[in-house]
Amino acid sequence: MLRTCFKLLILAALVVGTTSCGHRTYKNIAYFQDVEEDMSLPMAVNRGIVIQPQDKISIVVSARNHELAAPYNLTRVSYNLNAETDNVGGGNNIMGYVVDNSGNINMAGIGQIHVAGMNRWELSNYVRQLLIDRDLLKDPTVTVEFMNFKISVLGEVKGPGTYNIVGDKVTILQALSLAGDLTIMGKRNDVTILREQGMERTFYHVDLRDTEIFNSPAYYLQQNDVVYVYPNKVRAGQSRINENNMRSVNFWASLPSTLLSLATSGMVLWAMYNGDYFKK
Repeated sequence: MLRTCFKLLILAALVVGTTSCGHRTYKNIAYFQDVEEDMSLPMAVNRGIVIQPQDKISIVVSARNHELAAPYNLTRVSYNLNAETDNVGGGNNIMGYVVDNSGNINMAGIGQIHVAGMNRWELSNYVRQLLIDRDLLKDPTVTVEFMNFKISVLGEVKGPGTYNIVGDKVTILQALSLAGDLTIMGKRNDVTILREQGMERTFYHVDLRDTEIFNSPAYYLQQNDVVYVYPNKVRAGQSRINENNMRSVNFWASLPSTLLSLATSGMVLWAMYNGDYFKK
């Protein structure tokens, strides 16, 4: 009877240890752990990407009369034999303006305008109003697009690299998705976003396990943001990996002491099991 109880105690210890390990694993890797059923969260207003120095933007002006709108478009002139063609409105022929260090561009047909600090919709409305107020065009349509919106994702992700973003809206979750999501070795509770604005670098830290991430200023990424995923303790402890990419030097260094500890524990349990202790 006593031996049976002893076996049951060992089995219970193994079950508790396995359950505890599984719980810890879930707490380490699952996203949005504080979400409840049918939970709703208010969405923050996204102003969009703000134009900064060194950005490259395209500004396309169109009107009913294409010839009147042509002078306000910066285009690449193409030559075909003896014919010279100005492809206004051709997507591949539109050239971009690079914002200078003072936040200005020199727009065709208008001159220098300050664009830094605006998003693309604000700049579009501003240029359109300039054309109307100066009586240059009566019915202009102005389209502004970013031409160099890029983000970088580094660290413990499956596909680190720099990604070109179409449009002007990308969240940190979408950026991680582009990079193939975090590896199992990535820390979900400490993802860092490096942002450069003006003459400052700002670091934001977010926890993917917590819905508070939606309130972070870094939830919507800006151009040239760098997302870095820290390695967890297991990855950090692997200083060198063998050719099979499975075991580290630290593992082999600790193996003798681990085996000795297990052997000693086994001998003690065996002595207790077969000795007088369980016969009382």
